[in-house]
Amino acid sequence: MIRIDGRVSTQLRPVRLSVDALDFAEGSVLIEAGKTRVLCAASVEEKVPSFLEGKEQGWVTAEYTMLPRATQTRTSRERDGRVSGRTQEIQRLIGRSLRAAVDRKALGPRTITLDCDVLQADGGTRTASITGAYIALHRACSLLVRRGIIPVHPVHTAVAAISAGIVDGEVLLDLCYAEDSRAEVDFNVVMTDKHEFIEVQGTGEGGTFSRSAMDNLLALSEQGITELLNLQREYL
Repeated sequence: MIRIDGRVSTQLRPVRLSVDALDFAEGSVLIEAGKTRVLCAASVEEKVPSFLEGKEQGWVTAEYTMLPRATQTRTSRERDGRVSGRTQEIQRLIGRSLRAAVDRKALGPRTITLDCDVLQADGGTRTASITGAYIALHRACSLLVRRGIIPVHPVHTAVAAISAGIVDGEVLLDLCYAEDSRAEVDFNVVMTDKHEFIEVQGTGEGGTFSRSAMDNLLALSEQGITELLNLQREYL
């Protein structure tokens, strides 16, 4: 199957990473996956949420948003702390994924917030956010080590994510929006560099799917994530 953008079924979109995209953030990266572009920034604060006070461990969290013209028609900004259910779900996913990578006792009593701002959306914004935010997180922690704020690097595993789905009966890796919008089955998969799953989100958008179809989607996702993990290493 030759796809809308000329790829074969098992091929990632071209991925480009631009590190230190922001001057002031402790870690930052602009990740581009095809036409999807997400700016990820890590900010370090010397405080923790109230539920962690006195426990001598840190916290990693995330916020996610789309700029109004990230999509083909303008989307209104989410204001005054009121965010959609979709936004809440995605930023919680990003936060969970990145906390799985960090020894929070080694991080110490501080918070790292990953802001993931979608500049342009063409499918896979949540998975691109996770893959890019991991690099921003790692670079921020490296800065803390260099400055002598923490003695050891708290990141103990890499994390990357990708989508896969079934479109017109074909199993495809890394769906663009045109494919995602008509997928019969849609998966988002997050893994570590130990090839362990952090999260699998799978939905039969157009009906049910078989165990063999799920196995094929997970295997293809693991292949794509392995490629992303190899790419990440060049920017750490």
